[in-house]
Amino acid sequence: MHKSLLALTALSLAIPATADAQRYDSRYGMEPGAHDEIAWDFLEGITTEIGPRLAGTPDEARGRAWAMEWLRAHGFVNVVDEPFPMPGWLRGEQRARIVGESAQPLVLTALGYSGATPAAGITAEVVHFATIEDLRAAPAGSLAGKIAYVGHSMRATQDGSHYGYFGSPRRQGPAIAASKGAAGMLIRSIGSDNDRLPHTGSTTFPAGTAAIPAAALSNPDADQLERLLRRAEAGGEPVRIELVLTPRQLGEVTSGNVTGEITGRDPSLPPVLLACHLDSWDEGTGAIDDASGCAIAAATALRVAEQGQPLRTIRVLFAGAEENGLWGSAAYSAAHRDEPMAVGIESDFGAGRIWRMETNFTEGNPDLWARLARAVSGYGVLPAANLVASGGADLNIMRDQRGAIVDLQQDGLRYFDLHHTANDTLDKVDPADLAQNVAVWTAVTAVLANEAGPIMGNAAAAD
Repeated sequence: MHKSLLALTALSLAIPATADAQRYDSRYGMEPGAHDEIAWDFLEGITTEIGPRLAGTPDEARGRAWAMEWLRAHGFVNVVDEPFPMPGWLRGEQRARIVGESAQPLVLTALGYSGATPAAGITAEVVHFATIEDLRAAPAGSLAGKIAYVGHSMRATQDGSHYGYFGSPRRQGPAIAASKGAAGMLIRSIGSDNDRLPHTGSTTFPAGTAAIPAAALSNPDADQLERLLRRAEAGGEPVRIELVLTPRQLGEVTSGNVTGEITGRDPSLPPVLLACHLDSWDEGTGAIDDASGCAIAAATALRVAEQGQPLRTIRVLFAGAEENGLWGSAAYSAAHRDEPMAVGIESDFGAGRIWRMETNFTEGNPDLWARLARAVSGYGVLPAANLVASGGADLNIMRDQRGAIVDLQQDGLRYFDLHHTANDTLDKVDPADLAQNVAVWTAVTAVLANEAGPIMGNAAAAD
């Protein structure tokens, strides 16, 4: 963390400004064994020295302080921490077991903002719903005193597209179950793995709906539960579970957004915004979600600066409290909505190799689009002119400003094996994949940060 930029640069693989400057692996557009020391220094440092960074906790605050020191040590200016309030939540004890003839433990994890059981737990019959639509269709009051379980499962996809639909039991399921009288809610983990490691993540309870205990079973434990439920449905003994969850709702706590800048030659031009989120869930060290994203953003800004001072300022945004409800992204937009941003890029999908590029100005600014397409062509990245970028969770400000967005899509085939689990640790990041991300981001950001004209080129222009 305290290495100087010069020392890091001497150790690192230089990311070239042009395709002619590097020998390419024909599959990926990267030199075999590529490694970006700057990005790895950030990623290794924060996951080792800070570890988990649950939003609104002292651990997240230590992470922000660490990141600010790192940015200043590497030459960023205007490094600030902008605090904002959010509702706090802490995980407590979490355990479950099937009781009765097939008594056995289950592996599970509480969902963020889950309600709590009494200290001694609850014991209740499980009611099985194949999908969240089936849960919605359950009659009012039909779940009184029971534990609802939704078991539909997602599959791995390169673009992570299953997550939207198959994540709904986690996001909305507990509130739906509560409205029908349920004493608790279990879901199959929103993950594509078969490890006995459950996937956490936030749930929401609308105003007026009391939070009930809610947890995710690991996928093998969900399979086990479903086998027993099928036996019960065929006339066997009803499945009953003893559930103990003792999380605490903390009321209002403080998180914060960290920003830092590489100053451009013309500070009057709106900046290029490189975004990620610094918080993580509490069970892993948040290496893929999302310390790697912040490492990519920070290293990219420095790699562009190595090529000479850019025309536009490059600002990195390390958002806080993304995992618990996008609180940091909303707070940053509210605070800076009247400050025009030129274009935003976000990394929050691990560190798999970038395989596709999209923008929301392909038609409005075809010349810029063509230059970006040429910039990424050597890295095995498909310029998808038929798709429109919408940005990630930490780019609320770009959507609120109707501004320019570039999506650099990462390969997500393994992302949901690790997402929100205790397995989200540094060893899961491939240094060569991380380096490819930095290389692609650098190629794109160098074009954008040296673009003198409007990025959008239409009525929604950010500048």
